[in-house]
Amino acid sequence: MPDRIPLIVDCDTGIDDALALLYACASPEAEIVAVTCCGGNVEAHQVAQNTLAVLELAGRADIEVALGRTTPLIRQLETTPETHGPRGIGYADLPPPSRSLSERHAADLIVEEARHRPGEITLVTLGPLTNLALSVRREPELPRLLRRLVVMGGAFRVPGNTTPTAEWNVHCDPEAAKIVFDAFAPAPSDPGRTGHPRPLILGLDVTERARIVSDHVVALARRAACRPDDSIALARGEDPLRATGSTASNPIVRFIVDALRFYMEFHATHDGFYGAFIHDPLALATALDPGLVRAEAVAVDVDTAGGPADGQTVADWRRLTGRAPNLDVAVEAEAETFLLRFIERVGGLAEARSDVAL
Repeated sequence: MPDRIPLIVDCDTGIDDALALLYACASPEAEIVAVTCCGGNVEAHQVAQNTLAVLELAGRADIEVALGRTTPLIRQLETTPETHGPRGIGYADLPPPSRSLSERHAADLIVEEARHRPGEITLVTLGPLTNLALSVRREPELPRLLRRLVVMGGAFRVPGNTTPTAEWNVHCDPEAAKIVFDAFAPAPSDPGRTGHPRPLILGLDVTERARIVSDHVVALARRAACRPDDSIALARGEDPLRATGSTASNPIVRFIVDALRFYMEFHATHDGFYGAFIHDPLALATALDPGLVRAEAVAVDVDTAGGPADGQTVADWRRLTGRAPNLDVAVEAEAETFLLRFIERVGGLAEARSDVAL
């Protein structure tokens, strides 16, 4: 396929990261160059094991997986087992991966691949920006070497989901986020940004519109021609994804059902609906199809002062500071279009992998 998009995905593989990786593997226009890992939803070594196992589930054991920094730049590592489960994949269970991690450090991998293919690589970050902050420190020209940077992170005109003002990924390592946002800011001598494109950032403003609910899971199972389709229970208001675990015949559907059941229970307790925000798959899909969102160019800073606004992404919507925009902030998203595409692509991948024994 001549128009394939080379991707590096940097993630902290919890439930929605795993769904994003499945979406990438199911997308014919995606050339997944590598996946890099950092701590966040779970600690970094568990992230790496989850990533290897999910890629094997998808039939992509050929993709290089590299571990990066295991802790934030300055702060103590925080994880979120209450949201993603103690291992980061909810109630799901996957066999241990059959291969080892890359010998390369994630930050080195990002720099080396960008140097090797200048202007070609799209980097998608789905977790804290720790690895990318290290990469831009090692290679200040990285913003000009990448084709595009797409970030899932921040909360701009909505409340945070971790503190009243902060979104999880930025909250975990705000110093890293600040380094990255500053690195991609236009130089005073280059206000027109002829050197590199602005990163696209998808905050909670748009990612919380990507809600996967019972009917979507049912549709995905049906697209995969899954029998027995135990997720049908969702549509009937029964004990939805079976507390004893999925018995779906399809291994990818079984993984999705068991992972999402944990995530949906969390949202039912904390957000008042039985479903889940799938932040990371929307960001990954937008890296492949920017038309899924509408964005505005804004100057964005990050609060790192440690007070009530710590970790807040501060956007200068009214252009009060006179700073040139450094990010394209997504303000609208075609969430239903994305969800239908997610069902079709991941369901299709699941159908193709229906004979895999787990």
